[in-house]
Amino acid sequence: MQTSSLKQQSLPPGKAARRSRKGKAAPGPSQSSGFFSKAEFRKYIRYKYLVLMFLPAVVFFILFSYIPMYGITLAFKDFKVMEGIMGSPWIGFANFELLFGTPSFLRILCNTLIISSWKFVLGFIAPVILALLINEIECKWFKRAVQSISYLPHFVSWVILTSIFMNLLSPSSGPVNILLKALGFEPIFFLGDENWIRPVLIATSVWKDMGWGTVVYLAAISSINPELYEAAYLDGASRWRRMWHITLPGIAPTVTILLILGSRGIISDDFDQIYNMANNAAVLPKAEVIATYTYKVGLQDLRYSYSTAVNLFTNVVGLILVLVTNKISKLVNDYGIW
Repeated sequence: MQTSSLKQQSLPPGKAARRSRKGKAAPGPSQSSGFFSKAEFRKYIRYKYLVLMFLPAVVFFILFSYIPMYGITLAFKDFKVMEGIMGSPWIGFANFELLFGTPSFLRILCNTLIISSWKFVLGFIAPVILALLINEIECKWFKRAVQSISYLPHFVSWVILTSIFMNLLSPSSGPVNILLKALGFEPIFFLGDENWIRPVLIATSVWKDMGWGTVVYLAAISSINPELYEAAYLDGASRWRRMWHITLPGIAPTVTILLILGSRGIISDDFDQIYNMANNAAVLPKAEVIATYTYKVGLQDLRYSYSTAVNLFTNVVGLILVLVTNKISKLVNDYGIW
């Protein structure tokens, strides 16, 4: 026994490890952990039903997300419908040179950044505040009612909401302008005045999605240990203190992830909202954004290559925003999406 133990100790670390576990050889390079290793393959066989449930999602993204990415090449070609994508001549970065040389594009880009930035900031803060307020409601049925009513507008299309707001904000018969007249002010054409169209777009967008954003935050709040609140209450902490020192730090990872993923919204915009609410010549100088511009040049003017270049530009900028935001978040609070 002593001899065998001495031999075991005298062996190199690799051979000693291979003789462990009842004398069986340790896994070599071919059996090492990895995506294509035997151990990983056995896991897929063992959980084959979960893999089968996952396959439809994989097929969906391959068919509708990855294969269509070949259409990006349109941005570098002079697309001819009769010749197809393969047969259309290659023109390099000519569409991008035309894009940045178009005088109206800078104005459209500024409109997009201004409107989307305000939507991003206010639309990010409002759900957090609403979730904190809903969490403080003690009456359960009232809490559920507030939550249900707050996220109901998310499921209503902008076509219907536009009709509602047109009636509410009508300069002649809208309740808002009737109230303004009663207070001695002049009626305001909110949807036809370029000075008011941006605040209307921002406010209505935040109102529509504010309740839906609270769902994730309320779920994160529910995962916080209740004993922390009890201990803070016994120590004399007020409701504000418990919210500031327990609730907010508890949902900080969730807030950070949603902030990073939402940063792409600074360069993107809600086409449905702006196309329905601001599709008139009076407000276009202040309300036309990249999405409506792409629709106009792509589907109305049939300039497919140029519209693809515009869309590719916004996607690249959006990717850069997500990467930069994630990097800053990792440096500040060590939270990130990877």
